[in-house]
Amino acid sequence: MNLFANIWNQPKTSAAGLLIAMVSIAGVLSQQGISLGKAGTGTVVTLVSALATALLGLLAKDPGAASQQVRCSTNQQASASSNAKLGVWMLIALLIPLPWMQGCSAVSVAQDIVNWTPALQSAVATVNSTASLLAPADAPIFTAATVGFDAASNLLVAQAKAYLANPSASTLQQLQAQVVTLQQQVSAALLQAARIVDANSQQHAMSVIQAVATIVNSILALVASISSKADVTRMSAATGVKLAMLRPYLDDTRAAEIVAAHYNEPLTQARVQVARAEQMEMNAGF
Repeated sequence: MNLFANIWNQPKTSAAGLLIAMVSIAGVLSQQGISLGKAGTGTVVTLVSALATALLGLLAKDPGAASQQVRCSTNQQASASSNAKLGVWMLIALLIPLPWMQGCSAVSVAQDIVNWTPALQSAVATVNSTASLLAPADAPIFTAATVGFDAASNLLVAQAKAYLANPSASTLQQLQAQVVTLQQQVSAALLQAARIVDANSQQHAMSVIQAVATIVNSILALVASISSKADVTRMSAATGVKLAMLRPYLDDTRAAEIVAAHYNEPLTQARVQVARAEQMEMNAGF
């Protein structure tokens, strides 16, 4: 009876636990290749995981506890404890593998990588047209930092399509090498743009470079998800500019907007995906 009494007395805590369980189960099902059918362009498992994550975020911001504190000061300590637990559970949710990152077949991941290529090419085209909008003294710095984007992005697109057509170990190895090459070029360019003195030029330059960086890091996470631990270690060893070095210059909201638009999903879910992908990459040594 205590079990049911606890559920009744602490509905927010129980609801949060249920949502965490839903996300956990969805991750396990995805890892086993169980989709439970299609839901739009995704699967039922992906949809359930996304809804549970979004609801957990809303639950953590529930103003009910705050209003209850105003009405009854004796509940302040209990409310603070409840909010702290919800904060911990939100952190747990970030650490649970999401369906877009794990449990996917090599072919589905390859298709996802190819699906990113129009956005990548568009972002690189925007970079190419940006130099003329910067202050005269800053344009050469920006151009020098981004000069290799065209060739590297075109090669990455070609490698992604080659892997989709022939998902073999050799084509995967080429894809791994090329995504790391472009990721490093973009990361170095972002650090260079941060040194631009003119505030307007710096903001504009970093914004367009980060758009490319968000897409490339998303592709990097996808490639890593179908790579062995040894391959991921080898890929990360080839990186000189680490994500931790870029952290002060990254706009999390902009990154989430790009991911949300690509996957046609809520911004709340995209924020979790971006945070999860970034944490996984940093843990792997990128």
